[in-house]
Amino acid sequence: MVPHLKPRWEQAKEARGEEPRLVEPLCGGLAIALGLLPERALLNDLNPHNVNFFRWLQRGLEIRIEMANERGLYNRHRDRFNALIADGLQETEEAASLFYYLNRTCYNGLCRFNRKGQFNVPFGQHLTIKYATDFPEFPALMAGWEFTTGDFESLRLRPDDFIYADPPYDVEFTQYSKEVFGWPEQVRLAEWLASHPGPVVLSNQATDRVLKLYDEYDFDMEILNAPRMISCNGDRTKAEEVVATRNLSR
Repeated sequence: MVPHLKPRWEQAKEARGEEPRLVEPLCGGLAIALGLLPERALLNDLNPHNVNFFRWLQRGLEIRIEMANERGLYNRHRDRFNALIADGLQETEEAASLFYYLNRTCYNGLCRFNRKGQFNVPFGQHLTIKYATDFPEFPALMAGWEFTTGDFESLRLRPDDFIYADPPYDVEFTQYSKEVFGWPEQVRLAEWLASHPGPVVLSNQATDRVLKLYDEYDFDMEILNAPRMISCNGDRTKAEEVVATRNLSR
């Protein structure tokens, strides 16, 4: 999405006369923020473990746990991570380190939690994995970024914020965390985005009801063929994706 978003980001900068603040209500793995590299950003996600990892990157995370592409070690680290969650210690540096290791080592790169909030992805099938133990470039890069976790409607927006929203695809399976993001949440997100006076860009799978929803809120829409980077069965079939925009000149 970054190549499609950059021209719109530059357009918003020119219209404002300076770089706006990037707001991502569903920031996921930070692909957009790391692609645009804004000076200021408000980055939110429902997954608190994502956010904890990013906050520790800001502080200069150094990973000291053992890391290897081994099933036994993976299962022990997964059990330890879930124990930290159960004990209310999910915001620790150890939890951030374990989250990194699990996400690198698990099946198909999935980040999935059950209804109890436990990480439940099985061991992966990678032949080799290159692990990092420190991330020295990130503290300076993220210095002007604020990370939050919670519902998108709780975000305190500024009128000229540039919002990019990338909700879960409108498909039958969308539950990668204990929180559900179903059709009512898709509608609520569309209403919230439409109420923002500043520039807005959304991407989602181009299902009939998604197209109808954003047409009702007078978004401009463009259809793209988007590669599926992650799926439960490894399918990489291209899917039609819609890029919907508001408050950006055509």
